[in-house]
Amino acid sequence: MARRPMEGVRIVEVAQFTYTPASGAVLADWGADVIKVEHAFMGDAQRGLKVGPASYSEGSFAPIMEHPNRGKRSIGLALDTPGGLEVLYEIVRGCDVFVTNFLPDARERLRIDVEHIREVNPQIIYVRGSAFGSRGPEAEKGGFDSSAFWSRGGGAVGVTPTDADVVLGMPAPAFGDSIGGMTIAGGIAGALFARERTGDPSIIDVSLLSTAAWASGLAVDVSLLSGIPHAGPTLAAGSFAMFNPIVSNMRTSDGRWINLAMLQPGRYWADFCRHIDRADLINDPRFATAELIMANAEAGAAIVQEEIVKRPYAEWVERFRTLDGQWAPVQNSLEIGNDPQLRANGYIATVVDADGVERELVANPVQFDETPAVLTRAPQFAEHTDDILRELGRSEDEIIQLKIDGAVT
Repeated sequence: MARRPMEGVRIVEVAQFTYTPASGAVLADWGADVIKVEHAFMGDAQRGLKVGPASYSEGSFAPIMEHPNRGKRSIGLALDTPGGLEVLYEIVRGCDVFVTNFLPDARERLRIDVEHIREVNPQIIYVRGSAFGSRGPEAEKGGFDSSAFWSRGGGAVGVTPTDADVVLGMPAPAFGDSIGGMTIAGGIAGALFARERTGDPSIIDVSLLSTAAWASGLAVDVSLLSGIPHAGPTLAAGSFAMFNPIVSNMRTSDGRWINLAMLQPGRYWADFCRHIDRADLINDPRFATAELIMANAEAGAAIVQEEIVKRPYAEWVERFRTLDGQWAPVQNSLEIGNDPQLRANGYIATVVDADGVERELVANPVQFDETPAVLTRAPQFAEHTDDILRELGRSEDEIIQLKIDGAVT
């Protein structure tokens, strides 16, 4: 197995739910030793969470915990006790990075804010994941990706048709959380590089709101220039391209969708027409040049939709495999998980759960040295408490006493 770039890096994480912990999962994929500090009695608040299909589990394997926590080690600490806090500080002394998504008042009360952690380890990189950032009138407030990322950050407006009766929700659970976690991981990598070069440790801030603004950045930039808000599509014209007949979502005979994304109509029109058995359109005077294709885009799109709706989704997927232009099947989550291209690149990884059963998880999207990520399962609650305490030099009697004192799990 190729060397992973974060091997030798030690990270301590005092965080819960998916946003922020997802960064530790990515860094663990990259080889870091990530110690997850959980509440001594309740663990991560996401353990045992039962909220809709996203909380589905089998045996010990719960994707809601595995996705943001694979590859980590877990210790249960009561940070509100002197013994528990001292253990955390001992861990901090040997770590490169401290990661948290606790709110400011909790960080201060538990003595895990920047000044407390830096007093223990002046060279540690301190990372704060937040809903709204570390400054401003809402810095003290919490939030989830459905609110801070999706709704406030522009995604909901961006995908909701202007003539819809409801606002559309996120396309997947923890959608903004996962993107935000990946963003934090990138920031940590940059901070480690900077510390290696300069010797100076960084304080990193990433918020759900800032991540959302970046994801919608082009729309925001244009709006700031024009003074006009970006609006979603309209239901009435949702299937037709106004400027290019082969840039659109087209409905198939069985109610599925095919996305066409050929931005150069002059280059791809002829080949596309042959693939839909309409070679007669190649010499149609309305579509003789790229300029004419675009000038008659609405008429062209109507013809394309008439043809696409004659055949089922699976047939178009097979037909379009030889298409020169850009297109995509509009896939559901199960189809994504079984996508041959994802699997050919190792983007779906196998892990062995706590019961010894092979399971599958989506790997983080970054590969190093042409090598797919190798994943290990997420820890059970406080699974590594004794191991970590022994690494800190605690004797068996001391470990027992910490448990009697309620400082550790």
